[in-house]
Amino acid sequence: MEDEVESPCIRNCTIDARSGFCHGCYRTLREISCWSSYNPPQQRALLAVIEQRKAANPR
Repeated sequence: MEDEVESPCIRNCTIDARSGFCHGCYRTLREISCWSSYNPPQQRALLAVIEQRKAANPR
């Protein structure tokens, strides 16, 4: 399906205690657990938020 959005998971699943974001994909535990229930526009919106988090929290 061309509307599908690929998960941002890169299999580096460790949650940072300070930020609450995954070290690999920058999602919260809630966002990770809800990813498959989000529709494509919601997933794309979250991907945009993730890019902002990466910029604000470089590693």
